[in-house]
Order: sequence, then structure tokens, then C-alpha cells
Amino acid sequence: MLLIPAIDIIDGRCVRLTKGDYATEKVYAHDPLLVAKEMEMLGFRRLHVVDLDGARQRHVVNIEVLKRITQETTLIVDFGGGIKSEDDLEKVFDAGAQMVTLGSIAVTEPERVLEWLHRFGAEHIVLGADVRDGQISINGWKEDSPQELMPFLKGYMDNGVRHVLCTDISRDGMLQGPATELYASIMQAFPACRLIASGGVSDINDIRALERAGVPAVVFGKAIYEGRIDLNELLNEYPQ
Repeated sequence: MLLIPAIDIIDGRCVRLTKGDYATEKVYAHDPLLVAKEMEMLGFRRLHVVDLDGARQRHVVNIEVLKRITQETTLIVDFGGGIKSEDDLEKVFDAGAQMVTLGSIAVTEPERVLEWLHRFGAEHIVLGADVRDGQISINGWKEDSPQELMPFLKGYMDNGVRHVLCTDISRDGMLQGPATELYASIMQAFPACRLIASGGVSDINDIRALERAGVPAVVFGKAIYEGRIDLNELLNEYPQ
């Protein structure tokens, strides 16, 4: 099981939202780099960085935070939020991210995303599938698209996507457990999918349940910042 801590950024600070609602912003650290360094010291190898300003403004905003993290840690960084153009994409890769998560643009401009997939390689592209009531949501989760989850995934998996980050918006930041059945159904439909489950993880038992469901990776943040998971115990059980 690959364990991926999340750092969500607003105004350069490490924050968490509940169900993607910006009005619920809670600041956990004023310097995301210090959080990233702590995650590295504990033994994590991957980091998921979300530019929430970028998601809201529809272009990458917190690029300097990304640069500091990639320059001062050895973490493999996956960056998402606000990537809407080739300029954004190249800016993120130039800043040191090894992977990017493409969500809204994968709904609105699939041909462009497939072009990027083939140009940069499937190992560097993560398909972001943010789900609310079975529908894909876009633009910082403020809008629901007409796309349904399973056909959306199939279209991209058939075209070479392997990494998928799926977030159940109704669970995000709630600390009430992940949508394990949803993720199990994705793995059953797409066994080759390198699925990253996101949303709702509240303790180590949630991660164990995801592992039993065949999910290969999980992103979690609030459970870390709220002290709900003993990270030393977690990493002893799942060394990275």
C-alpha cells in the first residue's frame, strides 16, 4: 500500500477544507515546506500537493511553494489544481513535480489531455476523478459535469491512463471513513488501474480496509493533521 500525505495550499499556507468548501478553511501550518520535510523525515516517499488557489482561479498559483518543496526534499511530488494550459503544465514540471493530476481539464478538454498523456508519458500523468453522487465535479468542486464516473474512467484507461486519483467529495475532510465499496468497484472494473483513493480516511483501520479491497494507494491529510493516525505505527505496518 502506497501512502501519500496531502498538502493543500491556500495563500501559501497548509490548509484543509471540508467537502471542498472554501468557507471551511482551517490552517494547519504557515509553511508547507516544514510539513513536507516532516513527512520525508518520517519515511514517506510521495507527496500530493494541491493548489487550491489554482483550482479556484483556474491557473496555477502556488508555484513557489512547489519549487521549495521539490528543491529541499527528495519526495516524489504529484501536483494538482489549476492546470488548464500547456504553460501551466510545463511550469509545474519545471518546478520539479514528477507527476501532475489533471481533473477539470480532463473533462472539458479530453483531446488536449490525451495529447499530454502521450507526450509526457503515462507515468507522469494522474487522472483526477472527483466524484459527487456518481458524477464528475470540476473547477474546485464547484460545478458538476454531465460525466459519469465509470465511463469517464474507461475512456481514459482505454487510451493509456494508468494512475487515477479518485476523491469522493461527500467524504472529503469528514473523517468518517473512505468510500471503500466505490474504490473496490473501480478495481474490479479496471484491475490494471493504479488507483489512489482519496477522501474520508480517519484512522489506520480505514487504510487496512482499503488494502483488503485491493486499493494500491491512498491519499490522506486531515487525519494526519488532526492526530488521528500514529504515523510511526502506520509506517511500521506499511514501510515505504
